[in-house]
Amino acid sequence: MSEKSEVDLTGAKQNTGVWLVKVPKYLSQQWAKASGRGEVGKLRIGKNQGKAEVSFTLNEELTVIDGIDKTVRAPRDHPFTMQSVGGQTLAVFTESSSDKIALEGVVVQRAECRPAVSENYMRLKRMQIEESSKPVRLSQQLDKAVTNNYKPVANHSYNLEYDRKKKEEGKRARADKQQVLDILFSAFEKHQYYNIKDLVDITKQPVIYLKEILRDIGIYNVKGTHKNTWELRPEYRHYQGEEKTDE
Repeated sequence: MSEKSEVDLTGAKQNTGVWLVKVPKYLSQQWAKASGRGEVGKLRIGKNQGKAEVSFTLNEELTVIDGIDKTVRAPRDHPFTMQSVGGQTLAVFTESSSDKIALEGVVVQRAECRPAVSENYMRLKRMQIEESSKPVRLSQQLDKAVTNNYKPVANHSYNLEYDRKKKEEGKRARADKQQVLDILFSAFEKHQYYNIKDLVDITKQPVIYLKEILRDIGIYNVKGTHKNTWELRPEYRHYQGEEKTDE
């Protein structure tokens, strides 16, 4: 984009209100596959006891997700969790190929689009966890000798970068947040309650970083039978044994 460019403020004059919605990564990837093919799903907006109820249903043909070793189906139903703008002034801009910037509208509603817990969703999460745990480097048998003149190095750059992170953050290096979330959801499928020490052992993440992620999806019990343990928030819960919480 050039340093100086005009901004089309037609959207401001029309007082256009837009929604800012956070969607799962797999959903945006499936939408990208449908570029230029028409609709990607249906959005339903209703009311229940005076409160807005919004949900998105993905088109059936876009549910197929190909993994490295297998294929699974994405969940179709995605209820919205509505959030307030919180006194902020947020706006949406677009940029064309000619570097022209346009104001599309002001954000009047925030929301998070979450998949409904189902068998398809659990299979998808399992596939993502399995693929993220596969080694990046693989051994391969060569049919003939390599004749290229490669010079060995004492240490590779990615190893040096990893060692640097370990020194900065302690023994445990931070993993990608989505990868940590996948590991946590997989763990909470097996048990409802965990103390922080067990979750650190499972995720191999620094305590401070892990607690930041847990605050987004979990509840810390300060009293009762499960005192000093973490559990998932109600909207994320799906247990294999359907353990019951204490009254």
